[in-house]
Amino acid sequence: MFLLFLLPLLLTSIFAHAENLPRVEHHDPMIVDSQLSLAQLVDSTLEKYPDSQWLDALENEANAIKQRGDSWFSGSALAFYRFQEASSLHLHYNDATVQVPLWNVGQRDAQQRVGDKAQVDSSMQAAATKWRVAGLVRAALWDISLQELRLQQVQLELATAEQLANDVKRRVQAGDLAETDSLLARTEVLQKRSAQTLAEAEVMHARKRYSSITQSIKVPANFQETLTKQKEIEQTHPALQAINSQIERKQAELEALHLVGSGQSSIVMGFNSDRYSAGKGGKEISNNLESLSLGVTVPFGGEKHLAPQTAALNVELNKLRAERDQLFRDLEQNHHEAEHNLQVNQVELEISNELKTVAEKHLKMTQLSFSVGEIDLIDLLKIQSQTQLAVLTAKERAITLQRDFAFYNQAVGLLP
Repeated sequence: MFLLFLLPLLLTSIFAHAENLPRVEHHDPMIVDSQLSLAQLVDSTLEKYPDSQWLDALENEANAIKQRGDSWFSGSALAFYRFQEASSLHLHYNDATVQVPLWNVGQRDAQQRVGDKAQVDSSMQAAATKWRVAGLVRAALWDISLQELRLQQVQLELATAEQLANDVKRRVQAGDLAETDSLLARTEVLQKRSAQTLAEAEVMHARKRYSSITQSIKVPANFQETLTKQKEIEQTHPALQAINSQIERKQAELEALHLVGSGQSSIVMGFNSDRYSAGKGGKEISNNLESLSLGVTVPFGGEKHLAPQTAALNVELNKLRAERDQLFRDLEQNHHEAEHNLQVNQVELEISNELKTVAEKHLKMTQLSFSVGEIDLIDLLKIQSQTQLAVLTAKERAITLQRDFAFYNQAVGLLP
């Protein structure tokens, strides 16, 4: 009896406290930009992506290699000058030499090919990086969509729970329902508020991940994609093109190294000037001599010294080939999963929509039965929870299917 007497006071206290529950103040802003397209977003993200510095360095390296291959000489020229004087004999000696390294036969062409391959590799690495950035952006955008959908759904469920709690409260005051039903209804409200708080947190986390990737708080108003008709991984996939360009560059470097042979031949040009004068018996004797020399240096026996470098390049080349084979397998696996997920979600969307329709009809019948006192509140809440889950699942499937379009395009290497 004492507990029954305290029950109305307890309910009043719970309701009053629930209205003053603390709220999380943390908020990560997000601006929907109707002028921003997905392609523009990927481009702007790439410009601010950490790998952009590496890509710039690759481009500079390729240009430097190309410039070296365009040079007429294989290296830096060497100048030598010597002056000697013997005052007692009035001897003056000047010697000047210039040594210029030459390209071996075919070596300059090979070096130019290395420069060409390096430039191609630089552009392919940029395309592959853009493809990876597009994948990050796509995933971040659809993560936000799913999290915001869940938040919107739990907000609707909270409104439904509050409306039901108010209805139960009126019926309790009228004596149609027991006081325990008010506790049960209010518990449902509190659970939905807790779910809303957690859903808001997930939205903020998704927004933060997005802004961390893109370095922006703007999102496109529309980023849905059309599903490509491509059915398999092709050699034009950005990731495959990138690693193939690395292999081709490494092959060009290996060929250029072979043409170094024993080393660089050089042409040597020299100029000598001798000035000699002496006095004897009152006579002045002088002798002036200038000479021009031309020579060639040809190294030999140096192939063995290049063997370690050749072996190291072969190791790198075969490692790249192995990575390419593994990459192709990984891309095929990703493509299979993307294709399968797409097919599964297309079927599941139809089933989910049918379940949603059935569940909503069932809920309306259950609500009518509860209103005339045929079933208890706990039975209504069970059916209501099942219906809300069916509605959420159907909505999630619709968004997931659109996300799968984007993920499939990503898997086959299609850029926005």
